[in-house]
Amino acid sequence: MRQLVAWAAMARVGFVRACVVLVVSMLVPAVWAAAVVLGIWWASPWAWIPVLVWACLGTLGLSRPVCRMFRSLVARWTGTVVPAGYREGAPVVRMSTGYWWNGFSYERTRRDALLDQRWRLRWKDPANWRDLRFTGIAAVTVGVIAAVPAAGVAGAVVAFSRGTLPAGLLGVLGLAVAIAAAPYAWRSAVPVAVRFLRASPAMALADRVDELTAQRADATVAQAAEIRRIERDLHDGAQARLVSLGLSLATAEKLMGTDPEQAKALMREARAGAATSLAELRELVKGINPPVLNDRGLVEAVRALALDSPLEAVVDADVPARLDPPIESALYFGIAELLTNAVKHARATRARVSIARDGADTGADTGTDAGTRIVVEVEDDGRGGADVRADGGLAGLRRRLAVFDGTLEITSPVGGPTRVRMMVSCASL
Repeated sequence: MRQLVAWAAMARVGFVRACVVLVVSMLVPAVWAAAVVLGIWWASPWAWIPVLVWACLGTLGLSRPVCRMFRSLVARWTGTVVPAGYREGAPVVRMSTGYWWNGFSYERTRRDALLDQRWRLRWKDPANWRDLRFTGIAAVTVGVIAAVPAAGVAGAVVAFSRGTLPAGLLGVLGLAVAIAAAPYAWRSAVPVAVRFLRASPAMALADRVDELTAQRADATVAQAAEIRRIERDLHDGAQARLVSLGLSLATAEKLMGTDPEQAKALMREARAGAATSLAELRELVKGINPPVLNDRGLVEAVRALALDSPLEAVVDADVPARLDPPIESALYFGIAELLTNAVKHARATRARVSIARDGADTGADTGTDAGTRIVVEVEDDGRGGADVRADGGLAGLRRRLAVFDGTLEITSPVGGPTRVRMMVSCASL
């Protein structure tokens, strides 16, 4: 009895899903069917021209929404994520002449630049032709299979309405077919969507090349900025003190025979200056990479960072091995920036830092095995409302993590709390 109830529930859910898949896959064929009906109804050769134009425009307009609905349904029902693979437009920038550059042409207004960019991408993006191909394939594959339960129910209704014994037997057969096919008819959408909606290897490779080019540019800019910071700190701090130290020692050498007390005073000042210079050099080296991070790893470095933070910070860690040094450095400075933002912008009083391995099954879509990713979560009790601006620190943090195929997810409703999740692949785990 329990198995019968479970089967009935599966059949009910499957029937609804099959009907949804049927409707979505038949949207574009419905446009062409309506065009044929209109052309026949008008009964004029010239009437077919606007009808065909209308059908083509309807197909172009529906192709992307149909594919998005298929991706959404597959992800919601099975958890299988099919990447869209659409090309993204470059940022629209206003030039010194007052015109707006969108990556293709100059326009007078930002609205015109965005509109021109959108249409150029729409026509040049290979993903649009992939979507058009999928609408035709889905109609003759997924749509036909998904129509079996609905056709069985419709046939049963028509047969039962006849009131004869043979028709009644056909109706029972139709219901049996509908009930048997309902739990499985919608599942054909998954392999078809994965096969024909996924970006081709050439497109994926081209997108990856563009992504790596952008990451290389970001890394070059960040490296140049770090070098300028080190040069500026050395020039303004330690270098000036060392020059003053040399002058003090030279003066003390001259006064050693004539005024020993003054020479001793200069020597004491030189010793104090040397200690200050040494402290500044240590702080400068600490800004490059903290010694505790090099000596004891990410977890201990973050715990030391939490002790120095004005927040009441708690660190939970479950990482059994040392990570690769570049990844440790990126995560450490990311955590430091998030804690600083919690104090400076969110006005938080407490924070929690969690460092662990990702034990979730990521599947074949990500290409990453379970347990080979490090996940860092930073949560504070601040006022929330954090967002990623193009020129902000969070956007820079996201770019730094992208160098390691990492991701940054932010949940920060107004009023708090703010939760930031960093995830980076690491082969050393």
